[in-house]
Amino acid sequence: MSRPPLCILRAVRRPTLPLHIHSIRNAPNGSSAAARSSRYPLCHRCCFHDYFITHIPSSSLHPDQGRLSGPHHKLPRDKSTPHDARGTPAATVPGVSRELTVVRIPLKSAKHHFGVSLSRGERPYNEDAYQAGTIEMPAFAKRQPVTLTRRGDSLVTSEVTPVGGKGGDPQVFYFAVFDGHGGSECSEFLREQLHNYVEEAARLFELESSLKRKGGADRWPTSMDDADKKTPKPVIVSKDAEKEALDAVDTHKLPGMRPLTPEDKLETGAETKAKPLPGAPPLLQSGSIRKAEELERVLTKDWKDLVGGYFRRFKPEYFSMSAGGRGHPGEKEVVTERNSSASGTKSGSREGVGVETVLQYAFLKADYDFVSAQVGKKDEDVVRADKAINDDDVLGHPSRTGKTIGGAKRFKGGSTCSVALISTPTPTPFWNPATPCTIVTAHVGDTRILLCRTDTGLAVPLTRNHHPSTPEEATRLRRYAATFVTDSFGEERVSGLANTRSFGDMASKRIGVSAEPELHRMEVTAAEYSFMVLISDGVSGQLTDQEIVDIVKEAKTPEQAARDVTSFATEISTDGDNATTVVVRLGGWERRCEGGLGSLGTKELRDFKREEAENPRRARGGRM
Repeated sequence: MSRPPLCILRAVRRPTLPLHIHSIRNAPNGSSAAARSSRYPLCHRCCFHDYFITHIPSSSLHPDQGRLSGPHHKLPRDKSTPHDARGTPAATVPGVSRELTVVRIPLKSAKHHFGVSLSRGERPYNEDAYQAGTIEMPAFAKRQPVTLTRRGDSLVTSEVTPVGGKGGDPQVFYFAVFDGHGGSECSEFLREQLHNYVEEAARLFELESSLKRKGGADRWPTSMDDADKKTPKPVIVSKDAEKEALDAVDTHKLPGMRPLTPEDKLETGAETKAKPLPGAPPLLQSGSIRKAEELERVLTKDWKDLVGGYFRRFKPEYFSMSAGGRGHPGEKEVVTERNSSASGTKSGSREGVGVETVLQYAFLKADYDFVSAQVGKKDEDVVRADKAINDDDVLGHPSRTGKTIGGAKRFKGGSTCSVALISTPTPTPFWNPATPCTIVTAHVGDTRILLCRTDTGLAVPLTRNHHPSTPEEATRLRRYAATFVTDSFGEERVSGLANTRSFGDMASKRIGVSAEPELHRMEVTAAEYSFMVLISDGVSGQLTDQEIVDIVKEAKTPEQAARDVTSFATEISTDGDNATTVVVRLGGWERRCEGGLGSLGTKELRDFKREEAENPRRARGGRM
């Protein structure tokens, strides 16, 4: 495996908090600002970790690098002699172990593991944004069986092995794409702050690691609930294990697979209504049910008071039923068992909170803060200004905290969002071929997340588009939206918007254009998938999912792949929309071209689209 560039950084003092945060914290108990901050604790204002921390092996260090003490001889050249093993041993630095050297590897510079490309197309400015790095939250990966975590007396691999986070867990990686509309204020806010909301929500819900073993009969159930109470040995991944994992992938071509041609009528990624594959069930990682219910109850009540309309009866999927949601994981089973307790049957069901509840709370809370911050601002044109959501429900109680989210003037636009969190059961990184991982996606709008299977080479979508034409979305909004309008391009719109879920868009909140994320959990085995792609609608609106993954297959690195996808989508684009592509390497990257038809399955179709783009007369039906 190729190694990412190394960057050894010195720890710096944590930045001081802004002045307005100090004033809120020091406000009197009776002030509205203090009351508001007590209901919603402020997110930590710290720099985003766009790197991952790791140990590097001794073979990666220069023999004289990192010397903190010891002799510093500057002998003349004629006095220096080669080291003789029979003589005095080389000087060593006491207390310094090169095996435990910790470095920070900038993820955005690791072109063999991560790539990103942005283009504004033919627009005057770019409203898209992205984020990539690690966040501080407990691991949510499924723990491996004991038989798979013991390697006997194998030697430790010489590959880079990340260390754990502050909580002792393997680091959780965070990748996100944001597609703004009506301006870039909302997408920039999400890029800079959404990860803070996720971290803070994990702390408020007291989320615990899914990898920790808890003794006793009443220990919290996890993905590995066996009777073995012994601490397993750490996973040791060797070079042979990586090769075995890659060789174990049975690449093949499915029956009926054939190359696609221009005559095939295919839906682009923005047009498809296909559902993602069924996801894995949530893991229960917190037993603080009463605290979670209170947090959820306060947030849903604030949405009802601020907006009304749709939010008076909306039911978040992973919120407690007592807070107006559809129930925590396992809550319905617990209620059913409680109601039938007279029969004497007990199923052992447990209610709990997982990372899905945390993500849903973080998304709704971030959207609430953004919308409420716009309410107290004045529109630049008072005469032509649209009323924000509802004049009585909103403007009667303007924001009292003096927030400046979104700029000095009221922002009426919004942003879609797709976030992917990756957690591993061991410190070995998720791109190692022998390492399984868990991917949890949170999605709002029409940005997309794709995986590529190593064995068949097929694209696997993890998200679906939230458009008015989607049956589930049409059913959800039908009782609140007056009509769905079809524009001149044949696209259905609700309140002038192409998406039924988004951040911001305050004028459409009452009819149900919310930031309720669609969540999906995927358990990935070793080398099962080759890579992950996150794209905005500027890419998915021009290419099919399979075309996107086939372009990535032909690239040598994820960085080159991201550039190729964005440039091709921009080249054949007819509307010149902003285009963003993020490519993340997974365990099966080295065999990405071997499954199915490789990258040849859509080559003829892609060549045809390029010819059409280079010949506008043919696109209009003309003849040369």
